[in-house]
Amino acid sequence: MPKPGDIAAGIRLAVFDVDGVFTDGLIWIGSDGTEYKSFSVRDGVGVKALIRAGVEVAVISGRSSRAVDIRMAELGVAHVVQGCSEKVPALEQLMSRLGVEAREVAYLGDDLPDLPAMRVAALPATVADAPAPVKAVALWTASSPGGHGAVREFCEFLLEHR
Repeated sequence: MPKPGDIAAGIRLAVFDVDGVFTDGLIWIGSDGTEYKSFSVRDGVGVKALIRAGVEVAVISGRSSRAVDIRMAELGVAHVVQGCSEKVPALEQLMSRLGVEAREVAYLGDDLPDLPAMRVAALPATVADAPAPVKAVALWTASSPGGHGAVREFCEFLLEHR
């Protein structure tokens, strides 16, 4: 079985879930119904470095949030899919559009809805605070929890093995 670093060398598309990966999984909702999310600036530095290195970056989220649109635009993430209850078809469409094969895909997820997409990717990865079934599928696990540097760690891991 190939090692995660060996797989990372061939990654052309890095896909991330949002809630629990880019964020700590908490959703703040104001009395007016406005939703708030907290993103790590350090994670953003990692994403920008991946993009500069020529890796396509995408997010696929089960929820929809204007905050995600804004943050991903700030980072230069061109591929943003939200409100997606079935992540595998979204991932397969993205792969087809970009001409990327599963062996060239990394997916960082944090919870049970991510498992099907993680199983498609050559390099399934997760955050430190993921539940056991997700950790069991992941070939790489961050030492940081979601929203607190896990994205940055994964970006650095991918870049280190390019």
